[in-house]
Amino acid sequence: MDVMDSPGPAYDVFSKACPSRGTLEHVTGRWGALTLGALAALPEGSLRFNELRRRVDGVSEKMLSQTLHALERDGLVHREAQPTNPPRVDYELTPLGRGVAERLLALIRFVEGRMDDVVGARERYDATRGGR
Repeated sequence: MDVMDSPGPAYDVFSKACPSRGTLEHVTGRWGALTLGALAALPEGSLRFNELRRRVDGVSEKMLSQTLHALERDGLVHREAQPTNPPRVDYELTPLGRGVAERLLALIRFVEGRMDDVVGARERYDATRGGR
């Protein structure tokens, strides 16, 4: 059975008080999605903080740090500090994080593959509404 399909308590992301809502926000927010995608898309398996920051173009150090903390708290990312000088910290997906990232990458690839359609739709929309 896939980690993502394992039975558990009934959660309802549409309910304001449901804890799954916060995790969904961490996963689908701009930096969370890009961070998970970056960790999943590379064969190395783990990345150092600055490698990850370079891969997720445009993210600030502060935002990446906050994103990684949230994803680690949710059990999606594992952080390993190496006892070296200077300190080395590696990040990698947990099995749960890999399951989430695989689904997220499928969505990312779908969106990338349909961007011509999206761009066309935007142009038609803007033409009928007098621009953006």
